[in-house]
Amino acid sequence: MAKVTGKMMETNNKKKPIPNPARLLATGFLIAIALGTLLLSLPVATADGRGLGLLDAFFMATSATCVTGLVVVDVGTTLSGFGQTVILLLFQMGGLGIMTVTTLFAFAVGRRVSLSDTLTMGEALGNPRLSGVLLLARNVVLLTLVVEAVGAVALTLAFRADYPLGQALYYGVFHSVSAFCNAGFDLFGVSLTRYTTDVFVNLVFVALIVVGGLGFYVNSELLSFRRSGGTRLTLHTRIVLKATAALIGIGTLLVFVFEYANPATMGGLSLGEKVMASLFQVVTSRTAGFNTVPTAGLLPSSLLVVMVLMFIGASPGSTGGGTKTTTFVTVLAAIRAALRRRDDVDIGGRRLPPEVVVKAWVITAAFIGLIIVTLMVLLTSERAPFIEILFETVSALGTVGLSMGLTPDLSPVGRILLPCLMFAGRVGPLTLAVALARRKATVDWHLPEERIYVG
Repeated sequence: MAKVTGKMMETNNKKKPIPNPARLLATGFLIAIALGTLLLSLPVATADGRGLGLLDAFFMATSATCVTGLVVVDVGTTLSGFGQTVILLLFQMGGLGIMTVTTLFAFAVGRRVSLSDTLTMGEALGNPRLSGVLLLARNVVLLTLVVEAVGAVALTLAFRADYPLGQALYYGVFHSVSAFCNAGFDLFGVSLTRYTTDVFVNLVFVALIVVGGLGFYVNSELLSFRRSGGTRLTLHTRIVLKATAALIGIGTLLVFVFEYANPATMGGLSLGEKVMASLFQVVTSRTAGFNTVPTAGLLPSSLLVVMVLMFIGASPGSTGGGTKTTTFVTVLAAIRAALRRRDDVDIGGRRLPPEVVVKAWVITAAFIGLIIVTLMVLLTSERAPFIEILFETVSALGTVGLSMGLTPDLSPVGRILLPCLMFAGRVGPLTLAVALARRKATVDWHLPEERIYVG
């Protein structure tokens, strides 16, 4: 009997393996997409009482959950109030992170938060340390609600001039959440083209998009830094701030120069309005998806700038997508180190760990590979110019939502492939980050070395 009891105790004391956080993260997004697809296919979800077809419902649910903004139906006219609310809840959860929402809910109802949940949530929020993840998550939700509330009030006041108070309030809330989550969904049907010259509306949207795209860890550190009167920010935060400012500044200058005399976009605007339109176009290209000038009217040079910005995207742990600003900076630093024939990759007087450099290259290569494979398929299935298909592909993978008008006319193949790309763009980098951050196995042997000639 004693032996049996001892064996039972030994079995019970064995540590259960921690589930793969990357798998949990992907599963959470898939469940949200499936639920959203079901709700949007219900008759109550559309204005005509028929509901969306399963393919269209799947596309819209994926676009909302992955905070992309590409649409195959007009949200403002096709969807009912119920359907629009489903879209809003999906991109709110997608922006915050499915694991953040579910874990905090579990914590609130008294459920024990596992180590796996904490690891996954920490990676999703861009927190490099395990400690303080729950506190950061609570601060994230608080920050989100406060910023979105302020934005909603500001936009309500702006929309009050064109709509009744109730409608203006609804529009203010919807677009504030959409902007902060970098979702790009609008209820106007023409994005923000009617507000091209409205300084107040432009600045509110720019502020919401930038704050949402900085990353929750960065925002939390900035608030703590201001309250404590600190003297130095972490390297991560400094890189994010400098990269964001540089991308916005250089991008605005380039778009301003290229589109200055373009009659299809900014040719008829005043000098100040051209600067504002250029700024908005660049800020929104970094995964937000709104536009104040027709995207299809942009010149090829401007489209290239926009696609580069969409590829880079926002910052880690933010509501935006893309390869991320820190990934881009790390790759540049690695190239600089290689040109200088240095083994160490350094930024800001600090040496980066080799696994961080490898992670940056893997994410970049994965994005490029996905774009190439998707292009091959869409160039076969879609009847559209190459530039339109490339633009739509980069927009979907970067979870941006800008479109040259191709999305509503996609074939069934395109309506299946682009949502898969949105999912990969939203979950892929996070999944890679979690997977690559796991403890590597110890290797006690190495294969024989032999050189090859490259370049």
